[in-house]
Amino acid sequence: MTTDMVFPAKMFGLASTIRPADILEILLVAIIFYKLYAMIEGTRAITLVKGILVLFMINFFCNVFQLNLLSWIFERFMTWTFILFPIVFQPELRRTLERLGQGKFLFAERTSMDVAEANKVVDELVKASKALSATKTGALMVIERKMGLNDVSDTGIKLDAMITAELVGNIFFVNTPLHDGAAIIRGKRIYAAGCLLPLTEKTGLSKELGTRHRAAIGISEQCDALVLVVSEETGTISIAENGKLTRHLDGEKLAKMIRPAFVHPQKNSIGDFFTKWRKHDAGTD
Repeated sequence: MTTDMVFPAKMFGLASTIRPADILEILLVAIIFYKLYAMIEGTRAITLVKGILVLFMINFFCNVFQLNLLSWIFERFMTWTFILFPIVFQPELRRTLERLGQGKFLFAERTSMDVAEANKVVDELVKASKALSATKTGALMVIERKMGLNDVSDTGIKLDAMITAELVGNIFFVNTPLHDGAAIIRGKRIYAAGCLLPLTEKTGLSKELGTRHRAAIGISEQCDALVLVVSEETGTISIAENGKLTRHLDGEKLAKMIRPAFVHPQKNSIGDFFTKWRKHDAGTD
């Protein structure tokens, strides 16, 4: 039998051993890994995952080249890494379990906010920020994105109210109970106010930056939120993102920076696929 005939025969024999259950299992594993990656993408956890992968590669090469001492060290280190894994990834693990309980792991979260509503929210926040800036009224607003901020919102008072410039002005009115805390913005609603935020541990920051700015930088270092700050001393409007502070924003620049947090392209989910498939079948019947 020639080689040209043996290879297809072997491939056919291998394919015949694959069961439908095997294909389903492979698809489920691929989906789970994809969803896990999507949840940590854009967060600090992704850098930790990359670091662990680098350690695995180093350990692999140590074994290939028989570097016994280094292999022994890395094996002990990896053991401790798996022990510390639940501690390091505690926020991500908690969020994953929450999404499993809410049925949001395989199906993308839906937002009831369309582009027109999102633009209205942006306009209200810009209007409120300009009014607060004009009167030098301090304000701190955390715009939630992919990462949930339930732990932060639990430190304040739940409002769950529609965003309006008037409501924002009342929340941060001087000497009111909610004035010194942060407001958590979730979608088109102010979810909570009077919340406590962690301060940044960065050194060498400008002396002009007070507690609000340090808190804004601190929370932006720990999650993907966009943080809007109005200075009580100067009335300056700033945005903190990924541990960096952008200051001296006018209304146009502010709107440009916060709009992507509300207006973003909808990604196709597994639920969307099955919905389109059902509609297609219904149209062909």
